[in-house]
Amino acid sequence: MIIGLDVGGTHTDVVLLSSKGIEKKAKVSTDPDNLFNSVLSGFTKILDTTDPGAIKRVVISTTLTTNALVQPLVQQKMCPIGMIVSAGPGIDPKFFSTGEHYYTVSGSINHRGREKAPVNKMEIEEVAKRLKKAGVKYIGVVSKFSVRNPSHEILIKRILNKDFKKIFLGHHVSGNLNFPRRIATTHLNAAVFDLHKAFFEAVKQSLAEKGLKIPIQILKADGGTMSLESSMDFPGQTVLSGPAASIMGAIPYAPANQDAIVLDIGGTTTDIAFLVDKAPLLEPLGIQRGQYKSLIRSLRTDSKGIGGDSSLRVNQGELSIGPDRQGPAMAFGGPTPTPTDALVVLGLMDEGDPEKAKEGIHTIAEQLNLSDTDAADHIFKKCCKIILKKTFEMIDELNSQPVYTVHDFLEGYKLSPRKILLLGGPAKFFAEKIEDLYQIKTMAVPESAVANAIGAALARTTCEVSLIADTEQGIVTAHEEDFAEPISKAYSEDDLIETAYTLLKEKAMNSGADPENLEDVEVIEFQKFNIVRNFSPRGKIYRAKIQLKPGLIKGFETILH
Repeated sequence: MIIGLDVGGTHTDVVLLSSKGIEKKAKVSTDPDNLFNSVLSGFTKILDTTDPGAIKRVVISTTLTTNALVQPLVQQKMCPIGMIVSAGPGIDPKFFSTGEHYYTVSGSINHRGREKAPVNKMEIEEVAKRLKKAGVKYIGVVSKFSVRNPSHEILIKRILNKDFKKIFLGHHVSGNLNFPRRIATTHLNAAVFDLHKAFFEAVKQSLAEKGLKIPIQILKADGGTMSLESSMDFPGQTVLSGPAASIMGAIPYAPANQDAIVLDIGGTTTDIAFLVDKAPLLEPLGIQRGQYKSLIRSLRTDSKGIGGDSSLRVNQGELSIGPDRQGPAMAFGGPTPTPTDALVVLGLMDEGDPEKAKEGIHTIAEQLNLSDTDAADHIFKKCCKIILKKTFEMIDELNSQPVYTVHDFLEGYKLSPRKILLLGGPAKFFAEKIEDLYQIKTMAVPESAVANAIGAALARTTCEVSLIADTEQGIVTAHEEDFAEPISKAYSEDDLIETAYTLLKEKAMNSGADPENLEDVEVIEFQKFNIVRNFSPRGKIYRAKIQLKPGLIKGFETILH
């Protein structure tokens, strides 16, 4: 049996699956200030009559780090992050500043991986003093060509180690050359580390209390999984974990040979994604959220700060919804009226305290000069319109650029969705309203309230490896994996691919992959260059990137139909 657990900003959903289907499911409130209790409550409800020894796999997804980037109030509470960046000649790295504690320093490596200027140890020590004085605990270090030679990043980390809790290095978080995005990626990993660390510790404690000792997997932004321990070094990989779970949970119900919209309406955010013939769209460069343009491989999604528990306000006669959430709906003891209260007033939801819901909606109705019922309907319709407006804007944006899925590059393809798949607690209420307003076939997927947790439970491990071989220098490297080996002049592209496959499978197994789910491997990038100096050939440079593609684990295909 396997467990899928989705830790959302509002609720934590848990499912227990066997090859026969859903054995148990549960939903508990998420308390970001006490994640331990939230996670433990979920596991307790699922495992109260189940032998922990029967559990063979646990996969967790979370929207906590995503919400941290969406909600301004959460952003203000995040720890200050220090960044130390070196570039050398070329564009000034100050253009890529991530905030107040951003320092550019001397020292540079060229594009071939050769040192052009050394690190100034005294300069780094002075920066360290300033960062420490400012209360910074987490640092990102990025050298422009560290993916060709990480020695400067490693040296700077060695100088900083004694003064800071965690240091993220650019060549570890991404093997791609895009300097601005590698800076942002490193900063993003450092920025969400504290929140992810609290989550990690809560999960470990909760599992220990329930007697579960098996390795735990966490869902990544690309729809695949990695071990929970590995995620501590790459917490940015979890930023779109929740939205990725939505997509994995929706794929089985998407129409073949058609485009579909996936909407996961949660308590804090609504996650939006698209499927082309059941294949998720892919971010060709990496996650982009607000100021963060990263190199983190991910499925193409976006989040709108609107959900069932978004705060309602009236400003100068206009209703505004979200993006903040101040607590649960008033029907469930919260302090401010929300769209969930509107659903209760409309009689669509029979949970919670209807009198409290009416009390909250009445304050909005008075300001809008509407009856309570009309105000509730207005709130409901406006939620739908805000979500669909964002969705159609995304379609227009996608149709103005090349479309990538996890399988293919679709040149000249135009998205034209004919179906909407809804997930989340209020999905069944929104499906009918959205179809009525927009005349597009809309359905709440089966078990929509816990579909995220199901998608997470069934996702398989994914990873990718980037390699560079330089026959002139006689070395093949994958610095992201801390790998380097000498090679001969006769080293070929076949040798490179063979090395890449070996590293990929080793990485996948270390990330918790099952040997039965290591077959779907593909080369996603390959380049070959001749090295010529003074009109004479000196060697070759090979570059390759391969991946283990996202998908569902074997043995559970039938339970989703």
